[in-house]
Amino acid sequence: MPLALLALAIGAFGVGTTEFVIMGVLPQVADDFGVSIPTAGLLVTGYALGVVFGAPIMTALGTKVSRKRMLMFLMGLFILGNLISAVAPVFGLMLVGRVVASLAHGAFFGIGSVVASELVAPEKKAGAIAMMFSGLTVANVIGVPLGTLVGQSAGWRVTFSLVAALGVIGLLGIARLVPDMPKPEGVHLRHELAVFKNAQVLLAMAMTVLGFGGVFAAITYIAPMMTHVAGYSEGSVTWLLILFGLGMVGGNLIGGRYADRALMPMLYVSLGGLAIVLTLFTVTAHHKVLAAITLVLIGALGFATVPPLQKRVLDHAHGAPTLASAVNIGAFNLGNALSAWLGGIVIAAGLGYTAPNWVGALLAVSALVLAFVSAALEHRETASGAVVAGAAAVPGEREHAPVHH
Repeated sequence: MPLALLALAIGAFGVGTTEFVIMGVLPQVADDFGVSIPTAGLLVTGYALGVVFGAPIMTALGTKVSRKRMLMFLMGLFILGNLISAVAPVFGLMLVGRVVASLAHGAFFGIGSVVASELVAPEKKAGAIAMMFSGLTVANVIGVPLGTLVGQSAGWRVTFSLVAALGVIGLLGIARLVPDMPKPEGVHLRHELAVFKNAQVLLAMAMTVLGFGGVFAAITYIAPMMTHVAGYSEGSVTWLLILFGLGMVGGNLIGGRYADRALMPMLYVSLGGLAIVLTLFTVTAHHKVLAAITLVLIGALGFATVPPLQKRVLDHAHGAPTLASAVNIGAFNLGNALSAWLGGIVIAAGLGYTAPNWVGALLAVSALVLAFVSAALEHRETASGAVVAGAAAVPGEREHAPVHH
């Protein structure tokens, strides 16, 4: 794998840390600003919505510059947003900082996915994408737990200051290691927009929204769920997040490996398994050991969907993949925003801290249904193409057939 993938993974590590570390320090942030847990959850929803809208806008703005320069600009925006969050005197300004940082997220992973896939042979594209996303998953093993630990001991403001420093390291890595790849000739914004007419691209994005939304329904409120329901101490949240992160690392690598071999079966297994595990989490969340095991499985099954879904979008947006890739990253975060919001609603309704798990299970089942719809549609299109090709071949066969008298 080229060293440029390492640079992309470093940037992804920083972005992944800021996205997920908020879950570990959510109770502290809520206490400091004097807001409820569901209100503090808006920091997750706001970030996710920023990714949704920022992904296409930033990618469109970046069509005039090289992909490397755009990646560097996005890391600068990421640094600024985290510094705003670190010094915010009121909750509203911290929310602004989260949104500013989020504007870089979707375009970074979207453009980075395209760059990663172009650095390797066609049969290794999903593996290269998984390599870049490994920075995001490793962030959940190292960055997020350490950020949570720092937040609980030195304060969450120190956490976001350190995240901004991670952004500086990512920026330097991209500047030094990523090649200044020229933009493809003849590809304009209208070509990028045209791929959204492809039903398979839209179905893949819908699967992304619902599938990963299922993960976030549970994980957004993991700190209060583990402390109030499972009976863990506040300090235990750190290593529980490490377990979740280890599951993500494993799931990402498995998803990347098998997406290059059997993409749709990989989606069936991961989405179906995710729905089952999230359903079980409503029960296992009441038991310490079972809750910890379930967290690993949620991370693994959830992130096993990422490389195959990203590759499916790239495959069906061939020729103009950058915007579609970025929008699909936005779709992940649209699912995050939707599930965090729904999870807050069921908690506020008095259904308890495990209620978001039911929301997540239903979202995962919906994604699985769409996966079967997508496969059936693709099979029908392939069959129709074969029929048309066969019909076109018949006249030629008759013209060259021997004439019998």
